[in-house]
Amino acid sequence: MTNPGKPRVIALEEHYWDREVAATFDPLDGVRGAPGIAERLFDYADLRIKEMDEAGIDVQVLSHGAPATQRLHGETAVKLARGANDRLLDIIRAHPARFAGFACLPTAEPAAAADELERAVTKLGFKGAMVHGLTNGVFFDDKRFWPIFERAQALDVPLYIHPATPHPAVVDAYLKDYVKDFPALLSAGWGFTMETATQGIRLVLSGVFDAYPNVKIILGHLGESLPFLLWRINHALARPGNRASFSFRDYFCKHFWITTSGFFSNPALLCCVMEMGIDRILFSVDYPFVRNAPAAQWIPTIPLSPDDTKKLLSGNAERLLRLH
Repeated sequence: MTNPGKPRVIALEEHYWDREVAATFDPLDGVRGAPGIAERLFDYADLRIKEMDEAGIDVQVLSHGAPATQRLHGETAVKLARGANDRLLDIIRAHPARFAGFACLPTAEPAAAADELERAVTKLGFKGAMVHGLTNGVFFDDKRFWPIFERAQALDVPLYIHPATPHPAVVDAYLKDYVKDFPALLSAGWGFTMETATQGIRLVLSGVFDAYPNVKIILGHLGESLPFLLWRINHALARPGNRASFSFRDYFCKHFWITTSGFFSNPALLCCVMEMGIDRILFSVDYPFVRNAPAAQWIPTIPLSPDDTKKLLSGNAERLLRLH
């Protein structure tokens, strides 16, 4: 729990699995050979809170792990997302000082997803929503999904764009030669970053931020590499032949927040601070895919002022998510 002499620590990319949603996919896909992950994804209190206490983490914002409901269709998706959110509320209510939530959305049914986002925020008290990868092969910038952005803007809550395994055609073209020996290339080793950074770029280019100028997007893993590429992308897209009067950098720095999930590197953090400013960066672990211990060990080494460290660990999350 909180030490009066230290800032509160809020972690906001922290995963669990709902048993009914997980029954729609292979719950061990991607975690085979990684001891303890499935156990922790299905643990909603005892072990989770014990490990939070050991690491000095005060609050986890819980979100369903990939692929969640992005591979489902129709009423099945709607019913399962709604049920998962109701059950997540029960988890939060059992430990309201330790947990908050991001909604699970049936994105294949955009109107229903927008309605579920509103219900989750206004009725359940959730802090936004998390979307995992492509929705049945379709990027999230597609206009069919814009009702979700419209509702998120109206509710003034962020949408967290989280990775999932890249499109099979991308895997076949780019990664198949190596995934047998290095299966993590499909996930945190490269595939997640490649897929989610592309999502971020497409959102900026799509016009959704012109249509909904107050939409807020969160990207994990220190922005999926995009902060490190901002100057180059911005310079390239400003060349003749590209759309006039367009600044990729300005759009990105206005609409995106990033988290430290699974990325505890001081040089990388400082680059992000210099590119985006400390007010856009939030602490996360990526539990249980990354354990709390590396994050806890990293915190004392963060090369920021006490005020900026407090912003990173909790202040920015408190403001963005209205967590108090």
